[in-house]
Amino acid sequence: MKSNGVQPAPKALSSSAAGERRRVLVVDDERMIAESIAVRLRAEGFSVDTAHDGPAAVAAARLIRPDLVVLDVMLPGFDGLEVCRRIQAERPVAVLMLTARDDENDLLVGLAVGADDYLTKPFSMRELAARVHVLLRRLERLAQVQPDPNQTPIVLGDLEINRAQRRVTRAGIEAHLTPTEFDLLVNLATRPRTVLPRERLLAEVWGWADASGTRTVDSHIKALRRKLGADLIRTVHGVGYALESA
Repeated sequence: MKSNGVQPAPKALSSSAAGERRRVLVVDDERMIAESIAVRLRAEGFSVDTAHDGPAAVAAARLIRPDLVVLDVMLPGFDGLEVCRRIQAERPVAVLMLTARDDENDLLVGLAVGADDYLTKPFSMRELAARVHVLLRRLERLAQVQPDPNQTPIVLGDLEINRAQRRVTRAGIEAHLTPTEFDLLVNLATRPRTVLPRERLLAEVWGWADASGTRTVDSHIKALRRKLGADLIRTVHGVGYALESA
């Protein structure tokens, strides 16, 4: 029987035995890379499945319902951006994208279709594992936060942020933000006109204490500007960003 490109993960331990194991889907057409990532993440305690092309990745995500997807951009069948669009249309899932090209347009498109973070090849397995842990901790924190229906919206000029409903409008037009973009915007909006260093934003929004991820902050800021207007967020070169009054 022909393989569908999905390798089943080892049976997860029960929550009573060792806590619920998080499930990760690794998608890369280079099988040695996919297996190397899988081996490292299994050593970190995750249950891991792999897929090697676009259609197999979408089918695997639908079948196993992973907590996180490590997703290469360049895939046969259809690319990782299309995979991200399709799986996010079915259910929200954390996505760490891998790209062999440090192309800003590719990165912005990846963030626009729902990716939470990205790594440019080549990367260290240590950094990849750390990013996976950070993304999953963010999901856990978000799941534990109960929305307060009485929480006052943040209003700055024509920008309105409804934290209870996680909705953002500018000049009455709703902007569709990813969860990470929303959290970054709220972080800036609670301290308007205050310059926040990239490292601080990385720590507070992503929970990432290593400054090596500041490019991630820059890419998300660009995505916010594209959705909300270039005039909204001011860059202080060499320092960080500040949200201006809309």
